[in-house]
Amino acid sequence: MRQVVFFLILLVLAGCGRNFSAPRDLDNACSIINERPAYFRAMRASERNWGVPVHVQMATIYQESRFIGDARTPFRYALGVIPLGRQSSAYGYSQALDGTWDEYRQRTGNRGAQRQNIRDATDFMGWYMTQTVERNGVPLTDARSQYLAYHEGHTGFSRGSYNAKPWLLRVADEVAARAQVYQLQLARCR
Repeated sequence: MRQVVFFLILLVLAGCGRNFSAPRDLDNACSIINERPAYFRAMRASERNWGVPVHVQMATIYQESRFIGDARTPFRYALGVIPLGRQSSAYGYSQALDGTWDEYRQRTGNRGAQRQNIRDATDFMGWYMTQTVERNGVPLTDARSQYLAYHEGHTGFSRGSYNAKPWLLRVADEVAARAQVYQLQLARCR
């Protein structure tokens, strides 16, 4: 009997905190924070620590992972059938690459940080976007340019690599528009 109880407790604990699915209504910031209050607490903590507005974080997370905690890039295939591995090492809510994530953990001292943890992912975003201010002079409120720097990296952004990618410019415009919508929604639901 003890073994059965122990096993049931393990099952319950294993399920705690592992909800990597997306919230139901990604177009409504109020719905997202009502359904997942931990997301809002994490984004507010990042805003307090780094200064990145919640709506900018939300729009970036939407674009990067659709709020799916264990999101990964698709596989690449040779000849359409032979798997070659994933397109990149991007993972989690923030879609941070392995090397950038390692740099974040080292520089912030947050060595146990995990990309599938919303609090760590939003803290990473705040850290990275603050670096964008320092390196490229992009205001934390400029969701479009912050997203371009986030996607292209600081060096790529400073070189203007995004200008050769019309699809990315369109996506950055969508991120900026979504950030504005989220900002208006958040002002009404708090």
